[in-house]
Amino acid sequence: MKIIVTGSIAYDYLMSFPGKFTDQIVPDKLARISVSFLVDDMVRHRGGVAPNIAYSMKLLGSDPIILGTVGQDFGDYRAWLEENGIRTDQIVVIPEKFTASFFVNTDTEQNQIASFYTGAMADSKNVSLASRGLTDADAVIISPSDPAAMLNYATECRTLGIPFAYDPSQQTARLSGEELRGSIPGATWLMVNDYELAVIQEKTGWDLARIRAEVGTLIVTEGEKGSVIYRGEIETRIPVAPPAYIAEPTGAGDAYRGGFFAALSAGLPVDVCGRVGALCSTYVLEQIGTSNHRFTVTDFVARYETAFGPEPTLKKMTG
Repeated sequence: MKIIVTGSIAYDYLMSFPGKFTDQIVPDKLARISVSFLVDDMVRHRGGVAPNIAYSMKLLGSDPIILGTVGQDFGDYRAWLEENGIRTDQIVVIPEKFTASFFVNTDTEQNQIASFYTGAMADSKNVSLASRGLTDADAVIISPSDPAAMLNYATECRTLGIPFAYDPSQQTARLSGEELRGSIPGATWLMVNDYELAVIQEKTGWDLARIRAEVGTLIVTEGEKGSVIYRGEIETRIPVAPPAYIAEPTGAGDAYRGGFFAALSAGLPVDVCGRVGALCSTYVLEQIGTSNHRFTVTDFVARYETAFGPEPTLKKMTG
């Protein structure tokens, strides 16, 4: 399958707070909140949702195409992507800007407070599938980016008849009810976590049944409880793949999406796709950073069967 992955391309600045955020918040002062967290460390990693998804897809044998915009400081990131066999020919450089940056602080309970600097990502709204000669795609993943770009890609996919996955994720808070009601319908896949689903329901006024009716497949991740795949009248529960330990959660949701679509492109059943996604998430949880996990397909299949049991269809991924 020719899969285009649109979304943010960014540098991640990951920080660790040696306490609980909730201990620093006074509930009756939330109207005038002012808090500061002294962190123990900070590291910079390559990030952004589109490369995170593409990286896990590539590890599992897929050949995704990243479509997005970056700044003048992208050279070392581009070199790393190419070293890992990931195509960069559809990544557009905006010379006068810097690459988007994600700043996230994680406490001892794995709660996170994050901020995102847009930078060159804002220009993604000016880049279309048609302008880049990508109208022959088999599927497009619309992950968090400039909100206008996300809406544009959803409209363009519907116009061109290209199946698309809509993954509003962090931008669910930015998108209005009207924008969500206009961009969700017709999605072949809608991918959210349980909190984002609740926000979508509140903003759109739609209940779960209505959302399921508007899309082909609804996939809801629920953290340590696993995930749920709603397809037609069928509801499939996907358990987590037990981690050896948890180092840091950033990027786990992106890895789930990468694993899911790598399995889908290999022609695996949807429940197996969900479990492949779950195991990809676990690999990320065990590392600091969103793309520092590594495995061979053979190693991955062996761990899958340890976690979930034998699965003959995985032979399609091993060639």
